[in-house]
Amino acid sequence: MSSLKPRTALFGALALTILTIAAAWGFQLIGGYMPCPLCYRQRWPYYAAIVLGLALMPIARKSEHTAALRFGLFAFAAIMLVSFALGLHHAGVEWGWWPGPDSCAAGPSLGRSGSILPDLSHPQVVSCTEAQWRLFGLSFAGYNALISLLIAAIAAFGALAGRRATPVAHSR
Repeated sequence: MSSLKPRTALFGALALTILTIAAAWGFQLIGGYMPCPLCYRQRWPYYAAIVLGLALMPIARKSEHTAALRFGLFAFAAIMLVSFALGLHHAGVEWGWWPGPDSCAAGPSLGRSGSILPDLSHPQVVSCTEAQWRLFGLSFAGYNALISLLIAAIAAFGALAGRRATPVAHSR
């Protein structure tokens, strides 16, 4: 079906997943981009996929064609399809195609009058409707959707490659 081996697909999908979440943390910690509530929600599938991927590593080392590895890769793909949907939803909120949740409303950004300290009784919430960064028209959410779809495809193709091909009988 495909030349992509299940073990290679697992390693590739897991590596891309880890790199993507590390990049998100990097943009936040080093770049100063503050995530909104939808951004944080988009990270949960990555965490789940990383845990699943690490749990599948011993299985992948034992055999290429086990049903457990194929099932795990399909589950990995399904998790990343959820991530794709969350990224697409957030991008749609940013473009104004549909409303975001109430938790995405921007809050006050300044502290109390006359104080240099932030008002922790009213924490700042980053708006989900405004993209903090865009490249070629896509925001972080848009790129998350594309990367999630790529990772899902790698995992799915790896799972399908693990199936044994059944010969087709030709009749004359």
